[in-house]
Amino acid sequence: MPPAVLIFADKDYPFAQSAVAKGLALRVSEPAELIEVIKHRLFSILLFDTASPKFTESIVGRVYRRTPESEFWLLAENDRHGLPEYMVDVVLRDTLKKSEFEERIKTCLRIKSLLRDYRLVGKSSNLKQVAEVISQVAPTDMSTLVIGPSGTGKELVARAVHDFSKRKEKAFVAVNCGALTESLLESELFGYEKGAFTGAAMRREGIFKRGDGGTVFLDEIGETSQALQVKLLRVLEVGAFYRVGGDDLVHTDIRVVAATNRDLSEAISSGVFREDLYFRLGAVRINLAPLTERKADILPLINHFFTQETGSARGISEGALARALNYGWPGNVRQLRNFVQRMIVSAGSGELSEAQVTQFVEEQGYVHRHLPVVTGKMPQEAEFQLIYQALLSLGQEVRKLRDLIVDNLPTGHETPAGHEYAAGTPTVDEMEEALIRKTLAAVGGNRREAARTLGIGERTLYRKLKKYGVI
Repeated sequence: MPPAVLIFADKDYPFAQSAVAKGLALRVSEPAELIEVIKHRLFSILLFDTASPKFTESIVGRVYRRTPESEFWLLAENDRHGLPEYMVDVVLRDTLKKSEFEERIKTCLRIKSLLRDYRLVGKSSNLKQVAEVISQVAPTDMSTLVIGPSGTGKELVARAVHDFSKRKEKAFVAVNCGALTESLLESELFGYEKGAFTGAAMRREGIFKRGDGGTVFLDEIGETSQALQVKLLRVLEVGAFYRVGGDDLVHTDIRVVAATNRDLSEAISSGVFREDLYFRLGAVRINLAPLTERKADILPLINHFFTQETGSARGISEGALARALNYGWPGNVRQLRNFVQRMIVSAGSGELSEAQVTQFVEEQGYVHRHLPVVTGKMPQEAEFQLIYQALLSLGQEVRKLRDLIVDNLPTGHETPAGHEYAAGTPTVDEMEEALIRKTLAAVGGNRREAARTLGIGERTLYRKLKKYGVI
Protein backbone atom coordinates (compact mmCIF):
# COMPACT_ATOMS: atom_id res chain seq x y z
CA MET A 1 0.00 0.00 0.00
CA PRO A 2 1.56 3.37 -1.02
CA PRO A 3 2.12 6.10 1.61
CA ALA A 4 -1.02 8.10 2.40
CA VAL A 5 0.85 11.15 3.75
CA LEU A 6 3.37 13.46 2.10
CA ILE A 7 5.37 15.49 4.62
CA PHE A 8 7.09 18.71 3.55
CA ALA A 9 9.66 19.41 6.27
CA ASP A 10 13.38 19.96 6.82
CA LYS A 11 13.40 18.45 10.29
CA ASP A 12 12.80 14.74 10.76
CA TYR A 13 10.34 14.84 13.67
CA PRO A 14 9.97 11.61 15.70
CA PHE A 15 6.27 11.17 14.76
CA ALA A 16 7.12 11.73 11.08
CA GLN A 17 10.10 9.41 11.23
CA SER A 18 7.89 6.67 12.70
CA ALA A 19 5.19 7.16 10.04
CA VAL A 20 7.79 6.96 7.26
CA ALA A 21 9.30 3.82 8.77
CA LYS A 22 5.86 2.17 8.84
CA GLY A 23 5.19 3.07 5.21
CA LEU A 24 2.43 5.54 6.11
CA ALA A 25 4.29 8.63 4.94
CA LEU A 26 6.91 10.00 2.57
CA ARG A 27 9.04 13.04 3.47
CA VAL A 28 10.45 15.70 1.11
CA SER A 29 12.28 18.92 1.95
CA GLU A 30 12.54 20.82 -1.36
CA PRO A 31 9.66 22.68 -3.07
CA ALA A 32 10.69 21.33 -6.49
CA GLU A 33 10.66 17.78 -5.13
CA LEU A 34 7.24 18.39 -3.57
CA ILE A 35 5.76 19.57 -6.89
CA GLU A 36 7.33 16.71 -8.80
CA VAL A 37 6.00 14.06 -6.41
CA ILE A 38 2.39 15.30 -6.45
CA LYS A 39 2.44 15.34 -10.26
CA HIS A 40 2.64 11.56 -10.24
CA ARG A 41 0.86 10.49 -7.07
CA LEU A 42 -2.22 11.52 -5.13
CA PHE A 43 -1.79 11.67 -1.36
CA SER A 44 -4.67 11.68 1.11
CA ILE A 45 -2.81 14.08 3.42
CA LEU A 46 -0.23 16.78 2.76
CA LEU A 47 1.58 17.96 5.90
CA PHE A 48 3.52 21.24 5.79
CA ASP A 49 6.04 22.27 8.45
CA THR A 50 5.59 26.04 8.82
CA ALA A 51 8.95 26.23 10.63
CA SER A 52 10.79 25.26 7.44
CA PRO A 53 12.52 28.26 5.80
CA LYS A 54 11.25 26.96 2.45
CA PHE A 55 7.61 27.07 3.56
CA THR A 56 5.58 29.83 1.91
CA GLU A 57 1.88 30.54 1.42
CA SER A 58 2.61 30.58 -2.30
CA ILE A 59 3.86 26.99 -2.41
CA VAL A 60 0.83 25.76 -0.44
CA GLY A 61 -1.53 27.62 -2.78
CA ARG A 62 0.21 26.17 -5.82
CA VAL A 63 -0.06 22.64 -4.43
CA TYR A 64 -3.71 23.21 -3.45
CA ARG A 65 -4.69 24.21 -6.97
CA ARG A 66 -3.17 20.98 -8.24
CA THR A 67 -4.54 18.57 -5.61
CA PRO A 68 -7.45 20.16 -3.66
CA GLU A 69 -8.89 16.74 -2.78
CA SER A 70 -6.02 16.12 -0.35
CA GLU A 71 -6.25 17.09 3.32
CA PHE A 72 -3.91 20.01 4.06
CA TRP A 73 -2.35 19.82 7.51
CA LEU A 74 0.00 22.38 9.06
CA LEU A 75 2.61 21.97 11.77
CA ALA A 76 2.14 25.27 13.58
CA GLU A 77 1.12 26.86 16.86
CA ASN A 78 -2.63 26.95 16.20
CA ASP A 79 -2.09 29.40 13.37
CA ARG A 80 -2.97 29.00 9.69
CA HIS A 81 -0.13 31.37 8.72
CA GLY A 82 -2.39 33.58 6.63
CA LEU A 83 -3.79 30.67 4.63
CA PRO A 84 -7.58 30.72 4.05
CA GLU A 85 -9.80 28.52 6.18
CA TYR A 86 -11.06 26.47 3.22
CA MET A 87 -7.49 25.39 2.44
CA VAL A 88 -6.29 24.24 5.87
CA ASP A 89 -8.01 21.22 7.39
CA VAL A 90 -5.92 20.57 10.50
CA VAL A 91 -3.32 22.48 12.54
CA LEU A 92 -0.93 20.33 14.60
CA ARG A 93 1.86 21.06 17.08
CA ASP A 94 5.33 19.76 16.33
CA THR A 95 5.33 18.00 19.72
CA LEU A 96 2.74 15.56 18.39
CA LYS A 97 3.08 12.01 19.71
CA LYS A 98 3.59 9.11 17.29
CA SER A 99 0.40 7.34 18.38
CA GLU A 100 -1.70 10.50 18.07
CA PHE A 101 -0.37 11.22 14.58
CA GLU A 102 -1.12 7.70 13.41
CA GLU A 103 -4.60 7.80 14.95
CA ARG A 104 -5.34 11.08 13.15
CA ILE A 105 -4.20 9.54 9.86
CA LYS A 106 -6.43 6.53 10.48
CA THR A 107 -9.46 8.74 11.21
CA CYS A 108 -8.84 10.87 8.14
CA LEU A 109 -8.54 7.84 5.86
CA ARG A 110 -11.72 6.35 7.30
CA ILE A 111 -13.75 9.50 6.55
CA LYS A 112 -12.23 9.81 3.08
CA SER A 113 -13.25 6.22 2.45
CA LEU A 114 -16.82 7.02 3.52
CA LEU A 115 -16.95 10.02 1.19
CA ARG A 116 -15.76 7.87 -1.73
CA ASP A 117 -18.26 5.12 -0.93
CA TYR A 118 -21.14 7.61 -0.78
CA ARG A 119 -19.94 9.45 -3.92
CA LEU A 120 -19.74 12.71 -1.96
CA VAL A 121 -17.09 14.97 -3.48
CA GLY A 122 -15.35 17.46 -1.23
CA LYS A 123 -13.71 17.76 2.16
CA SER A 124 -15.64 20.46 4.04
CA SER A 125 -16.49 19.82 7.68
CA ASN A 126 -20.19 19.78 6.75
CA LEU A 127 -19.69 17.06 4.14
CA LYS A 128 -17.59 14.98 6.53
CA GLN A 129 -20.34 15.25 9.14
CA VAL A 130 -22.93 14.19 6.55
CA ALA A 131 -20.81 11.11 5.74
CA GLU A 132 -20.52 10.22 9.43
CA VAL A 133 -24.30 10.46 9.93
CA ILE A 134 -24.96 8.33 6.83
CA SER A 135 -22.62 5.66 8.16
CA GLN A 136 -24.56 5.58 11.44
CA VAL A 137 -28.12 5.69 10.06
CA ALA A 138 -27.81 3.61 6.85
CA PRO A 139 -27.67 0.19 8.60
CA THR A 140 -30.86 1.02 10.54
CA ASP A 141 -34.46 1.33 9.31
CA MET A 142 -35.00 4.80 10.74
CA SER A 143 -36.81 7.43 8.70
CA THR A 144 -34.44 10.19 7.66
CA LEU A 145 -34.98 13.83 6.74
CA VAL A 146 -32.39 15.50 4.49
CA ILE A 147 -32.45 19.28 4.80
CA GLY A 148 -30.68 21.63 2.42
CA PRO A 149 -31.08 24.19 -0.36
CA SER A 150 -31.91 23.10 -3.89
CA GLY A 151 -28.93 21.70 -5.79
CA THR A 152 -26.87 20.59 -2.79
CA GLY A 153 -27.22 16.84 -3.45
CA LYS A 154 -30.08 15.69 -1.22
CA GLU A 155 -31.01 12.79 -3.51
CA LEU A 156 -27.37 11.67 -3.59
CA VAL A 157 -27.46 11.46 0.21
CA ALA A 158 -30.75 9.54 0.10
CA ARG A 159 -29.25 7.05 -2.37
CA ALA A 160 -26.23 6.56 -0.13
CA VAL A 161 -28.52 5.80 2.82
CA HIS A 162 -30.27 3.17 0.66
CA ASP A 163 -27.15 1.70 -0.99
CA PHE A 164 -25.51 1.00 2.38
CA SER A 165 -28.60 -0.38 4.08
CA LYS A 166 -29.92 -3.93 4.32
CA ARG A 167 -32.47 -2.88 1.65
CA LYS A 168 -29.82 -2.19 -0.99
CA GLU A 169 -30.88 -5.15 -3.16
CA LYS A 170 -34.44 -3.80 -3.32
CA ALA A 171 -35.86 -0.78 -5.15
CA PHE A 172 -34.99 2.86 -4.56
CA VAL A 173 -37.97 4.92 -5.77
CA ALA A 174 -37.96 8.73 -5.84
CA VAL A 175 -40.76 11.24 -6.32
CA ASN A 176 -40.72 15.05 -6.27
CA CYS A 177 -43.74 16.01 -4.17
CA GLY A 178 -43.60 19.61 -5.34
CA ALA A 179 -43.78 18.76 -9.04
CA LEU A 180 -47.22 17.08 -9.02
CA THR A 181 -50.72 18.24 -8.21
CA GLU A 182 -52.27 16.81 -5.06
CA SER A 183 -54.42 14.26 -6.90
CA LEU A 184 -51.58 13.10 -9.16
CA LEU A 185 -49.21 12.80 -6.21
CA GLU A 186 -51.73 10.75 -4.23
CA SER A 187 -52.22 8.40 -7.20
CA GLU A 188 -48.47 8.15 -7.73
CA LEU A 189 -47.80 7.28 -4.09
CA PHE A 190 -50.73 5.00 -3.28
CA GLY A 191 -51.80 3.72 -6.70
CA TYR A 192 -55.43 3.47 -7.77
CA GLU A 193 -58.18 1.02 -8.56
CA LYS A 194 -59.79 0.53 -11.96
CA GLY A 195 -62.51 3.13 -12.42
CA ALA A 196 -61.28 5.32 -9.54
CA PHE A 197 -61.40 8.31 -11.89
CA THR A 198 -61.71 9.10 -15.57
CA GLY A 199 -58.91 7.35 -17.44
CA ALA A 200 -58.26 4.74 -14.74
CA ALA A 201 -58.72 1.77 -17.09
CA MET A 202 -56.92 -0.69 -14.83
CA ARG A 203 -55.48 -1.02 -11.34
CA ARG A 204 -52.07 0.59 -10.93
CA GLU A 205 -49.71 0.03 -8.05
CA GLY A 206 -48.23 3.15 -6.48
CA ILE A 207 -44.70 3.93 -5.34
CA PHE A 208 -45.35 2.67 -1.81
CA LYS A 209 -46.16 -0.79 -3.19
CA ARG A 210 -43.59 -0.80 -5.99
CA GLY A 211 -40.94 0.10 -3.44
CA ASP A 212 -41.95 -2.72 -1.08
CA GLY A 213 -38.85 -3.92 0.75
CA GLY A 214 -36.81 -0.95 -0.43
CA THR A 215 -36.54 2.80 0.08
CA VAL A 216 -38.89 5.58 -1.00
CA PHE A 217 -37.41 9.05 -1.39
CA LEU A 218 -39.93 11.88 -0.96
CA ASP A 219 -38.31 15.04 -2.28
CA GLU A 220 -39.76 18.46 -1.33
CA ILE A 221 -41.95 16.90 1.36
CA GLY A 222 -42.86 20.38 2.59
CA GLU A 223 -45.05 20.92 -0.50
CA THR A 224 -47.57 18.21 0.45
CA SER A 225 -51.10 19.09 1.63
CA GLN A 226 -52.27 18.38 5.18
CA ALA A 227 -54.75 15.79 3.88
CA LEU A 228 -51.94 13.87 2.21
CA GLN A 229 -49.71 14.29 5.25
CA VAL A 230 -52.26 12.37 7.34
CA LYS A 231 -52.04 9.46 4.91
CA LEU A 232 -48.24 9.58 4.84
CA LEU A 233 -48.18 9.45 8.62
CA ARG A 234 -50.32 6.30 8.54
CA VAL A 235 -47.92 4.61 6.12
CA LEU A 236 -44.98 5.47 8.36
CA GLU A 237 -46.67 4.28 11.52
CA VAL A 238 -48.48 1.08 10.44
CA GLY A 239 -47.11 0.34 6.95
CA ALA A 240 -50.56 0.26 5.38
CA PHE A 241 -52.70 2.40 3.07
CA TYR A 242 -55.63 2.35 0.64
CA ARG A 243 -55.32 2.77 -3.10
CA VAL A 244 -57.25 5.71 -4.54
CA GLY A 245 -60.82 4.45 -5.03
CA GLY A 246 -60.07 1.23 -3.16
CA ASP A 247 -61.44 -0.42 0.00
CA ASP A 248 -58.74 -3.08 0.49
CA LEU A 249 -55.96 -2.30 2.92
CA VAL A 250 -52.56 -2.60 1.24
CA HIS A 251 -49.50 -3.45 3.33
CA THR A 252 -45.96 -2.42 2.51
CA ASP A 253 -42.51 -2.57 4.08
CA ILE A 254 -40.62 0.56 3.11
CA ARG A 255 -38.06 2.92 4.51
CA VAL A 256 -38.79 6.59 3.90
CA VAL A 257 -36.10 9.20 3.28
CA ALA A 258 -37.60 12.66 2.82
CA ALA A 259 -36.01 15.94 1.79
CA THR A 260 -36.89 19.60 2.00
CA ASN A 261 -35.30 22.88 0.99
CA ARG A 262 -37.44 24.94 3.34
CA ASP A 263 -37.68 25.53 7.07
CA LEU A 264 -40.41 23.10 8.14
CA SER A 265 -40.55 24.61 11.63
CA GLU A 266 -41.96 27.77 10.02
CA ALA A 267 -44.43 25.66 8.03
CA ILE A 268 -45.49 23.96 11.27
CA SER A 269 -46.04 27.27 13.08
CA SER A 270 -48.10 28.59 10.15
CA GLY A 271 -50.22 25.43 10.16
CA VAL A 272 -49.32 24.01 6.75
CA PHE A 273 -47.20 21.08 7.94
CA ARG A 274 -48.05 18.55 10.62
CA GLU A 275 -45.72 18.53 13.59
CA ASP A 276 -46.26 14.80 14.23
CA LEU A 277 -45.22 13.98 10.65
CA TYR A 278 -42.18 16.21 10.98
CA PHE A 279 -40.96 14.36 14.06
CA ARG A 280 -41.80 10.98 12.50
CA LEU A 281 -39.87 11.76 9.34
CA GLY A 282 -37.03 13.49 11.12
CA ALA A 283 -36.00 10.71 13.47
CA VAL A 284 -32.60 11.42 11.94
CA ARG A 285 -31.84 14.73 10.24
CA ILE A 286 -29.01 15.30 7.81
CA ASN A 287 -28.20 18.92 7.09
CA LEU A 288 -26.51 19.84 3.81
CA ALA A 289 -25.07 23.35 3.87
CA PRO A 290 -25.19 25.60 0.78
CA LEU A 291 -22.04 25.65 -1.33
CA THR A 292 -21.20 29.18 -0.22
CA GLU A 293 -20.67 27.72 3.29
CA ARG A 294 -18.63 24.79 1.90
CA LYS A 295 -15.82 26.58 0.10
CA ALA A 296 -13.48 23.66 0.71
CA ASP A 297 -15.68 21.62 -1.66
CA ILE A 298 -15.65 24.02 -4.63
CA LEU A 299 -12.32 23.18 -6.27
CA PRO A 300 -12.58 19.43 -5.60
CA LEU A 301 -16.00 19.52 -7.27
CA ILE A 302 -14.67 21.46 -10.26
CA ASN A 303 -11.88 18.90 -10.68
CA HIS A 304 -14.33 16.03 -10.27
CA PHE A 305 -16.75 17.34 -12.92
CA PHE A 306 -13.93 18.03 -15.39
CA THR A 307 -12.53 14.53 -14.86
CA GLN A 308 -16.00 13.01 -15.17
CA GLU A 309 -16.70 14.82 -18.45
CA THR A 310 -13.28 14.86 -20.11
CA GLY A 311 -11.22 12.22 -18.35
CA SER A 312 -8.82 14.66 -16.67
CA ALA A 313 -8.85 17.64 -14.32
CA ARG A 314 -8.25 21.19 -15.57
CA GLY A 315 -5.72 23.65 -14.21
CA ILE A 316 -7.07 26.84 -12.66
CA SER A 317 -5.30 30.17 -12.17
CA GLU A 318 -5.02 31.82 -8.78
CA GLY A 319 -7.34 34.65 -9.89
CA ALA A 320 -9.92 32.23 -11.30
CA LEU A 321 -9.97 30.26 -8.07
CA ALA A 322 -10.43 33.43 -6.01
CA ARG A 323 -13.31 34.49 -8.27
CA ALA A 324 -14.99 31.09 -7.98
CA LEU A 325 -14.61 31.07 -4.19
CA ASN A 326 -16.04 34.58 -3.82
CA TYR A 327 -19.11 33.81 -5.92
CA GLY A 328 -22.21 32.76 -3.98
CA TRP A 329 -23.27 29.82 -6.23
CA PRO A 330 -27.02 30.24 -5.58
CA GLY A 331 -27.69 27.06 -7.58
CA ASN A 332 -25.15 25.20 -5.45
CA VAL A 333 -23.53 22.01 -6.82
CA ARG A 334 -25.99 21.83 -9.72
CA GLN A 335 -24.94 25.29 -10.90
CA LEU A 336 -21.25 24.46 -10.43
CA ARG A 337 -21.64 21.45 -12.69
CA ASN A 338 -23.32 23.67 -15.27
CA PHE A 339 -20.32 26.00 -15.03
CA VAL A 340 -17.91 23.13 -15.75
CA GLN A 341 -19.98 21.98 -18.72
CA ARG A 342 -19.93 25.53 -20.08
CA MET A 343 -16.17 25.72 -19.66
CA ILE A 344 -15.68 22.43 -21.50
CA VAL A 345 -17.58 23.79 -24.48
CA SER A 346 -16.28 27.36 -24.54
CA ALA A 347 -12.96 27.57 -22.72
CA GLY A 348 -10.83 25.08 -24.64
CA SER A 349 -8.41 22.76 -22.90
CA GLY A 350 -6.11 25.26 -21.18
CA GLU A 351 -6.04 26.53 -17.62
CA LEU A 352 -9.22 28.25 -16.42
CA SER A 353 -8.66 31.99 -16.30
CA GLU A 354 -10.13 34.66 -14.08
CA ALA A 355 -11.78 36.27 -17.14
CA GLN A 356 -13.61 33.04 -17.99
CA VAL A 357 -14.97 32.62 -14.47
CA THR A 358 -15.92 36.30 -14.30
CA GLN A 359 -17.85 36.06 -17.58
CA PHE A 360 -19.83 33.08 -16.30
CA VAL A 361 -20.63 34.83 -13.02
CA GLU A 362 -21.78 38.01 -14.74
CA GLU A 363 -24.04 36.02 -17.05
CA GLN A 364 -25.83 34.58 -14.04
CA GLY A 365 -27.17 38.02 -13.19
CA TYR A 366 -26.03 37.69 -9.63
CA VAL A 367 -23.62 39.69 -7.48
CA HIS A 368 -22.74 38.22 -4.11
CA ARG A 369 -23.49 40.58 -1.24
CA HIS A 370 -23.73 40.05 2.49
CA LEU A 371 -27.28 41.36 2.34
CA PRO A 372 -30.70 39.67 2.49
CA VAL A 373 -31.11 39.57 -1.28
CA VAL A 374 -32.57 37.00 -3.65
CA THR A 375 -29.95 35.50 -5.91
CA GLY A 376 -30.14 34.23 -9.45
CA LYS A 377 -33.31 36.22 -10.22
CA MET A 378 -34.27 38.98 -12.59
CA PRO A 379 -34.87 42.32 -10.79
CA GLN A 380 -38.69 42.10 -10.88
CA GLU A 381 -38.65 38.46 -9.73
CA ALA A 382 -36.28 39.33 -6.89
CA GLU A 383 -38.56 42.19 -5.85
CA PHE A 384 -41.65 39.96 -5.71
CA GLN A 385 -39.82 37.24 -3.79
CA LEU A 386 -38.26 39.64 -1.27
CA ILE A 387 -41.63 41.27 -0.60
CA TYR A 388 -43.28 37.89 -0.19
CA GLN A 389 -40.58 36.65 2.19
CA ALA A 390 -40.98 39.84 4.20
CA LEU A 391 -44.77 39.31 4.36
CA LEU A 392 -44.33 35.76 5.64
CA SER A 393 -41.93 36.99 8.31
CA LEU A 394 -44.24 39.86 9.24
CA GLY A 395 -47.20 37.49 9.52
CA GLN A 396 -45.29 35.25 11.88
CA GLU A 397 -44.22 38.19 14.04
CA VAL A 398 -47.79 39.56 14.14
CA ARG A 399 -49.09 36.17 15.32
CA LYS A 400 -46.44 35.98 18.03
CA LEU A 401 -47.23 39.52 19.17
CA ARG A 402 -50.98 38.84 19.21
CA ASP A 403 -50.48 35.65 21.24
CA LEU A 404 -48.23 37.50 23.66
CA ILE A 405 -50.85 40.23 24.19
CA VAL A 406 -53.68 37.71 24.65
CA ASP A 407 -51.63 35.63 27.10
CA ASN A 408 -51.01 38.70 29.25
CA LEU A 409 -54.57 40.09 29.32
CA PRO A 410 -56.12 40.29 32.83
CA THR A 411 -58.24 37.27 33.80
CA GLY A 412 -61.80 37.59 32.55
CA HIS A 413 -60.90 40.17 29.91
CA GLU A 414 -62.36 39.28 26.53
CA THR A 415 -60.06 39.20 23.54
CA PRO A 416 -60.98 42.05 21.20
CA ALA A 417 -62.29 40.67 17.93
CA GLY A 418 -61.47 42.25 14.61
CA HIS A 419 -59.37 45.06 16.10
CA GLU A 420 -55.86 43.75 15.56
CA TYR A 421 -55.16 46.51 13.06
CA ALA A 422 -55.95 50.16 12.90
CA ALA A 423 -58.90 51.12 10.68
CA GLY A 424 -57.93 51.24 7.01
CA THR A 425 -54.69 49.27 7.52
CA PRO A 426 -54.57 46.08 5.39
CA THR A 427 -53.99 42.80 7.20
CA VAL A 428 -51.06 40.54 6.38
CA ASP A 429 -53.46 38.18 4.57
CA GLU A 430 -54.82 41.07 2.49
CA MET A 431 -51.30 42.14 1.56
CA GLU A 432 -50.39 38.53 0.69
CA GLU A 433 -53.49 38.17 -1.50
CA ALA A 434 -52.74 41.47 -3.27
CA LEU A 435 -49.14 40.41 -3.96
CA ILE A 436 -50.21 37.00 -5.29
CA ARG A 437 -52.77 38.62 -7.60
CA LYS A 438 -50.20 41.15 -8.80
CA THR A 439 -47.66 38.39 -9.46
CA LEU A 440 -50.19 36.31 -11.40
CA ALA A 441 -51.06 39.33 -13.51
CA ALA A 442 -47.37 40.00 -14.18
CA VAL A 443 -46.82 36.45 -15.50
CA GLY A 444 -50.03 36.26 -17.51
CA GLY A 445 -51.79 33.91 -15.10
CA ASN A 446 -49.13 31.19 -15.33
CA ARG A 447 -49.26 29.55 -11.88
CA ARG A 448 -45.99 27.69 -12.23
CA GLU A 449 -44.18 30.91 -13.15
CA ALA A 450 -45.94 32.79 -10.34
CA ALA A 451 -44.83 30.19 -7.79
CA ARG A 452 -41.25 30.38 -9.06
CA THR A 453 -41.29 34.16 -8.93
CA LEU A 454 -42.58 34.17 -5.35
CA GLY A 455 -40.11 31.50 -4.31
CA ILE A 456 -42.73 29.00 -3.14
CA GLY A 457 -43.93 25.60 -4.37
CA GLU A 458 -46.80 25.26 -6.83
CA ARG A 459 -48.86 23.32 -4.31
CA THR A 460 -48.38 26.06 -1.72
CA LEU A 461 -49.50 28.66 -4.24
CA TYR A 462 -52.52 26.54 -5.17
CA ARG A 463 -53.61 26.33 -1.51
CA LYS A 464 -53.32 30.08 -1.14
CA LEU A 465 -55.28 30.68 -4.36
CA LYS A 466 -58.08 28.55 -2.94
CA LYS A 467 -57.85 30.35 0.40
CA TYR A 468 -58.31 33.76 -1.22
CA GLY A 469 -60.93 32.62 -3.71
CA VAL A 470 -58.74 33.33 -6.71
CA ILE A 471 -59.72 29.96 -8.21
